Amino acid sequence: MLDHLIRRATVTDGTGAPAYPADIGIRAGRIQAIAEPGTLAPHTARTSEDADGLVLAPGFVDPHTHYDAQLFWDPYATPSMNHGVTTVAGGNCGFTLAPLHPGRPEDADYTRRMMARVEGMALQALEDGVDWSWSTFGEYLDALEGRIAVNAGFMVGHCALRRYVMGPDAVGGDPTPAQLDAMLRLLHDAMDAGAWGLSTTQSSTHSDGDGRPVASRHARPDELLALSRAVGQHEGTQIEAIVAGCLDQFSDEEIDLLVEMSAAAGRPLNWNVLTIDAAVPERVPRQLAASERARRAGGRIVALTMPILTPMNMSLGTFCALNLIPGWGEILNLPVPERIAKLRDPAVRAEMLRRAQSKEAGVFRRLADFGRYVIGDTYSGANASLTGRVVRDIAAERGQDPFHCLVEICAHDRLRTVLWPMPTDNDPASWALRQETWQHEDVLLGGSDAGAHLDRMCGAPYTTRFLGDCLRGRGLVPLEQAVKMLSDDPARLFGLRERGRIEEGYHADLVLFDPERVAAGPATLVHDLPGRSPRLDSKAIGVVSVRVNGVETIRDDVVTGAVPGTVLRSGRDTRTVSVK
Repeated sequence: MLDHLIRRATVTDGTGAPAYPADIGIRAGRIQAIAEPGTLAPHTARTSEDADGLVLAPGFVDPHTHYDAQLFWDPYATPSMNHGVTTVAGGNCGFTLAPLHPGRPEDADYTRRMMARVEGMALQALEDGVDWSWSTFGEYLDALEGRIAVNAGFMVGHCALRRYVMGPDAVGGDPTPAQLDAMLRLLHDAMDAGAWGLSTTQSSTHSDGDGRPVASRHARPDELLALSRAVGQHEGTQIEAIVAGCLDQFSDEEIDLLVEMSAAAGRPLNWNVLTIDAAVPERVPRQLAASERARRAGGRIVALTMPILTPMNMSLGTFCALNLIPGWGEILNLPVPERIAKLRDPAVRAEMLRRAQSKEAGVFRRLADFGRYVIGDTYSGANASLTGRVVRDIAAERGQDPFHCLVEICAHDRLRTVLWPMPTDNDPASWALRQETWQHEDVLLGGSDAGAHLDRMCGAPYTTRFLGDCLRGRGLVPLEQAVKMLSDDPARLFGLRERGRIEEGYHADLVLFDPERVAAGPATLVHDLPGRSPRLDSKAIGVVSVRVNGVETIRDDVVTGAVPGTVLRSGRDTRTVSVK
């Protein structure tokens, strides 16, 4: 007997083939039968449902998340799972919660403060919501086993490897030959336990809780290549790497490094995020030149790019993307009274604008058009009528330039004002360039950063927002192709075994949605983290059901309480992906 029967669904199977009507039978966590509608009678299953008019797709795979900590207090990986995501890849950007040196309990505190700074996780949530009882990477994976609702796989972070072996010298130091050997043994141990491979960062925006460059930024190429070769000795592994040029355009040296790492490992290397903007037409070909060179060198480099414009908020009072503009951090890190005084100085504002509009600002130049910002939540009587208004209009009324106007508004709120930047790349030419870029063999949809930057951005709903746009909006790709881009394509990149498609014998990771309604609600601030810390959330619209390994985890945007997810381990749950 079947465990569950989904009758008369319109099946998009993840391969890109035309949708077709079918009955789908599930047993023991797998897709047992795919039959003509009406072939499988309800009495052949313990439970059944009529899916007439609904689309059944494979569960979506998010290739870039930071759910490493959140899964301990939120096993449902919300809001990603609400939006049809059944598998998440974590441990990205060189940052993981393991391994931790058992003889240095202070390393856990260092890691918490680093994650709070670099990935925007609430420090109190990290302290109260995670028990930090592990030492090895395998013990970390074991701590999640059997208690998560979503499938999850994890890279091991280069920063954690360095910290374990080198202690505080990991920041600023070079490993001795013996220390590099110890790092390699640690990496091998992690992959033996199921780590998906190595993640690392050389990005100039990544600083630890003390404001210093994170540990992996101090690694020389020979260290990175040695670690990459170690990755190639394990089945079903990958590399994820971030360099400064990911934010705008790669340097020749960065391309050389990424190509050499992938070729040394004989494994795919993915990076994020490819920003597509018709105003900077040279960016896409420059970034994809790395992929073309890797192919010739015996490697593969895959660029992640988002198919939506991610909602985000900012403020002059808390750490956000504005702090990453060259020269801005030294102003925005001052105590609030001093910060306000500096921001009100015309000479300081002029220099900040100059730096924000310079070439060195890279992709952050897009944040410098302050007239396009919309005022969000306000906290003073002087600003009570400004919520929802565009700064340019307010500035015109006051006879001020937009940045001066924005500063004065925020100063009245002691810099707590919420600011919503309106994207500059929402024009038809940019969307046409995205449509073209998505067709490249080494471009993959993703880069949500779900689980990170919790009160500043909400990338998790990209799946349903993209589907809604394909079905009722711009229609840049047909439904079947959109589903493939969200499910089978990332599953194939990571070599996931029997996931990513609706096929007999595959794991029953499934999302059932209404094509007339599927979408994502607006991002709203909620206070549901441990310690009631805030985060942005977004409701899933039109998602009827999500199943992980055959068990329903979401029904009408509400979690069921079931935790059928699996910690996906390299080799066992992933196969080696050819770079040819």
